[in-house]
Amino acid sequence: MITAKARAVDGPDTPFRAAEINRRDLDTHDVLIEIKYAGICHSDIHTAHGEWGEVNYPLVPGHEIAGFVTEIGREVTKYKVGDRVGVGCMVDSCGECVNCQKGEEQYCLKGNVPTYAGVDKYGEPTQGGYSTHIVVTEDFVVRIPDNIELDAAAPLLCAGITTYSPLHHWGAGPGKKVAVVGMGGLGHMAVKIAHAMGAEVTVLSQSLNKKEDGLEFGAKNYYATKDPETFQKLAGSFDLIINTVSAKIDMDAYFSLLTLDGTLVNVGAPAEPLEVNVFSLIGHRRSFAGSMIGGIRQTQEMLDFCAEHNIAPKIEVISADQIDEAYKRVLASDVKYRFVIDTSTI
Repeated sequence: MITAKARAVDGPDTPFRAAEINRRDLDTHDVLIEIKYAGICHSDIHTAHGEWGEVNYPLVPGHEIAGFVTEIGREVTKYKVGDRVGVGCMVDSCGECVNCQKGEEQYCLKGNVPTYAGVDKYGEPTQGGYSTHIVVTEDFVVRIPDNIELDAAAPLLCAGITTYSPLHHWGAGPGKKVAVVGMGGLGHMAVKIAHAMGAEVTVLSQSLNKKEDGLEFGAKNYYATKDPETFQKLAGSFDLIINTVSAKIDMDAYFSLLTLDGTLVNVGAPAEPLEVNVFSLIGHRRSFAGSMIGGIRQTQEMLDFCAEHNIAPKIEVISADQIDEAYKRVLASDVKYRFVIDTSTI
């Protein structure tokens, strides 16, 4: 066993504490990664607070992981000691079902193994990146391009791929009008990536507080959704809307912004059900869809795309002692735009 230092929670309402966790000895295709940085995702908060279902505490969250390979299993061929690598939201899948065979491991029919709050093939609970080390099979490790700093690379492993995947799948590009709902950790990445793909990007945020940033990131337009005139002015405007908000919103109001055959894709995952009036969809053959991260192949594609286009998240690096405060600030929308833990402080 490999002992790693970590930060864990013992229940939905408990603060983070220092902990030690055991990482498995390396199997033949495993890679040991010394974690340098771990991003804080809203999913971490939902899970730590028990909002998405029962949690097996103690829990070490974190699925935006960047670091270096420090040891490899005897049959590993993809990586060597010293490589800059990352791990995202999953660490394994069945590898045999039709979705896995297509490179869509995130939709594994038997269920992928999440980086934390899951159970691995050895029957052990998975623990995430708020720690100093992690052991992952080589097929679920990605290579971080040299021109992306490790601290900035971490959020790409969730926020980056979560927005890149639907933008790619629904064909964001030249001639397409894309709206991004929310300008947080996911939203600001969606703006940057959609702009780099060649789409005309509009931000739909509660207020205009982040307008200057949105335009700097590549948005052509920026509107406040608390202004009812926004929905009248933009009715029928967008081919694609990416909703990054992890809270209930008036879905029918946003459907009204879609063109004929337009699609609204939810990547935010609120704990409460969303209400939809079907007449908001059938009137203009609109679609309501969901999307969850991307496969390993597409995650590597996303990293290479970001390297090519000099795309990186805007981050605030914090120490491990600041995690509880960071959670409060995320919930208060008081971060520009992603917290990243310097794991050397663990």
